[in-house]
Amino acid sequence: MAPQTRAFRPPTACWLYDAMKFVADTDTTGDIIHRFYHEQLQIDNGVLEPSLGAMDKFVTWSDNPGLVLSYFDASQLPEGQLARQYTICDNFFHSAYGGSFLNHQYVAAAQAPRWNQPIPAGFQSSWDAGARALNDSNLTIDGKYVINTTYGSQAPHPANVTADKLLLPVNNVDPSRSDYEATIGDRMDDAKVSWKWYSGGWDDAVAGHADPLFQFHHQPFAYFAKYAPLKADGTPNPTTTGAGAHLQDEKKFLADISSQQLPAVSFVKPLGPDNEHPGYASLQRGQQHVADLVTAVKNSPYWKDTVIIITYDENGGRWDHVQPPNKQDGWGLGTRVPTLVVSRFSEGGKVDSTANETVSILKLIERRFDLKPVAGRDADSSVNDLTESLRLDVDD
Repeated sequence: MAPQTRAFRPPTACWLYDAMKFVADTDTTGDIIHRFYHEQLQIDNGVLEPSLGAMDKFVTWSDNPGLVLSYFDASQLPEGQLARQYTICDNFFHSAYGGSFLNHQYVAAAQAPRWNQPIPAGFQSSWDAGARALNDSNLTIDGKYVINTTYGSQAPHPANVTADKLLLPVNNVDPSRSDYEATIGDRMDDAKVSWKWYSGGWDDAVAGHADPLFQFHHQPFAYFAKYAPLKADGTPNPTTTGAGAHLQDEKKFLADISSQQLPAVSFVKPLGPDNEHPGYASLQRGQQHVADLVTAVKNSPYWKDTVIIITYDENGGRWDHVQPPNKQDGWGLGTRVPTLVVSRFSEGGKVDSTANETVSILKLIERRFDLKPVAGRDADSSVNDLTESLRLDVDD
């Protein structure tokens, strides 16, 4: 459970420090809390309590305030070099408040999954406005939606999680039921658009011996009934994880490039050591991993008609001076995250300040393949689709 803290009025000015003066880009740092209700309080947008001024409570609502005002200058790192060659979006926000679990769900379904089962003790969040005491747990304050790290019952999950705390399969197979939630995968399936989710360490996780840094909650499609990775007896489901199926190990991504079997849409999720997450991964290794994947695409026939979006699931709890737009649906936006658009259709060295968010990636897919929206967020006409970062008139 997150620490219970009391707010104070911050100074009128903030000073940031370059963490690379103290931490090498090959080292790790401590983590910083980044959860659903904490971020609302950090941003201080008036959702939970009256606002004192936007973006002014990151230190207050943190479990590692020493890192909140730090930054890393990545201009000389591998992704920084890509930014110089292609387009960087400096007004791109993660779609949902909080951390990795919920923002991965937004990548797949543009909404939070519902909790339609008994609520275990301690699972429901609470907020005492008078005492300013927060319990930022797995579910929303009303207990209806899953917001923070929760594992799925049909997917690989940590062995020590009891069955009552596992999310039952999300219904994306029966639209007649009230609990139906579609994914972008369903939309592509219906339109016969090929796609795969490539995840580092996936094969080992499905086989029951996951890498210690495999992130179970970073696999959003595995939570949905149609894409169940495991059968009822706990063995791998060949329909969803076998050769040619949607859910694949990341090592298959390079193999599919080499054999020219890459689908129309690819999602690539690195294993923990390659994902730059504070606490267990370094910047240098993660950024080099991304750069290597980009190089593999550039050196293939796919480069001539491919757009690569490189982004992050959430900001990790660090302060930022740009206030996110406050969506009226109550789910976000969260703070800015770095995003690169790498393609021969993107302009070299360009900074695109168009407002975009995680779900903009879904909207780009929907526009490209003429798909209908998945949920309310991507149906919102005010959400852009990243095409401002592209030169769509480039000749072959």
